[in-house]
Amino acid sequence: MAFPARSGPAVSRRSLAIAALSTVVEWYDFTLYLYMATILARVFFSGDAGSLATTLAGFAVAYLMRPLGAVAFGHVGDRFGRRVTMMVSMAMMTAAMLATALLPTAAQIGPAAGWALLALRCVMSFSVGGEYTGVVAYLLEGARPDRRGLVTSLAAAASEVGALLAAGVAAVTVAFLDAAALDSWGWRIPFFVGAFLAGSVWVARSWMDESPDFVRQRAEGTVPQSPLRATIRQHRPAIARGFAISALGSITYYVGITYVPAYLSSVGRSDEAGALWLSTLAALTVILVTPGIGLLADRIGRRPVLLLLAGASAVLPMAMFALMADGPWWRAIVGAVVLAGVGGGVSAVGAVATAEQFPGEGRLSGLALGATTATAVFGGLTPLIAERLIAHTGWPLVPGAMIAAVALCVLPVFLAMAETRPPRER
Repeated sequence: MAFPARSGPAVSRRSLAIAALSTVVEWYDFTLYLYMATILARVFFSGDAGSLATTLAGFAVAYLMRPLGAVAFGHVGDRFGRRVTMMVSMAMMTAAMLATALLPTAAQIGPAAGWALLALRCVMSFSVGGEYTGVVAYLLEGARPDRRGLVTSLAAAASEVGALLAAGVAAVTVAFLDAAALDSWGWRIPFFVGAFLAGSVWVARSWMDESPDFVRQRAEGTVPQSPLRATIRQHRPAIARGFAISALGSITYYVGITYVPAYLSSVGRSDEAGALWLSTLAALTVILVTPGIGLLADRIGRRPVLLLLAGASAVLPMAMFALMADGPWWRAIVGAVVLAGVGGGVSAVGAVATAEQFPGEGRLSGLALGATTATAVFGGLTPLIAERLIAHTGWPLVPGAMIAAVALCVLPVFLAMAETRPPRER
């Protein structure tokens, strides 16, 4: 059984815009840490041979805090309102980014600097876990019934804006400072920018309306006392469906988009500059694709779009990685753009489709158990697994095969899934 949000008065466009644009901050921080990884390795871990690996390992460990944050903030959002959880999570993100910008370095306090950085990454990841569930539920419940696919897809598009912004701020900072100034104080600038962005969003959120679905729950007295327990007891099939949708969305994004620059380097196809340009092109592709897929999901339904994209994910990735592995540079561009289009499309329809698997009562907890858990499993670790498998097997098409395997596994789930798009008004 599926539960599209009940029809009701939509929230203001201002509130929807504030919620959708919030993902700019989330992905600004997410990608900024990766762009700044080599600098952070020098500043916080002394820059020895293993410092970069330590920096990236800390990122991976902190990433595992996202499901815990999603569960904790899901409880808050289901008990006390979507607006409350979004305010608290953004306050934590603001504090974590500001504290990172103010951290003492390894040269000042020794190894404690590295541990402090990793602790703040865990706080950041914990708070980000609550962002996805809160934003997606709010957008779904606040949009007009016939525009829920489009509105929720805007969160995915905004996240790519955050990634582009992080790349731009990092590039400008590195370009205008010499190495000594960068390691001394310049590395702090992008994190101060992030703290300012997060603080601005927090202030803007104070003017947001509450979700009309949660207002309904309070009026009817149906707000769950133990949303996590109730969701596990009553909606286990929905959790499984949300997990399947997010599994495909995570692997198509993290292997099909974020891993591509590293893949091109590992097979000797591109230097860092070329990979950065290709990443920018992929981000622009996602920004352009996601609203169109959201509109398509509103017009023909979530299930047909999911089936179409799952089929594309089963057939296209191996061919695209084959294109990128050898031959003229235009082949790499075509492969990266196609993979970005598929990954962006799954993220666009996946947001609304996962949220509609659950009733308003317990929706955030359901998203935490299904979607966010799948992101932890099929997101942060899969690029590393793909890289290791390529090194072990020597087969450059491994990443495409991984995506295809997940797509084939979730296809039966999509085939059996009920349509969740609200009935079109005549």
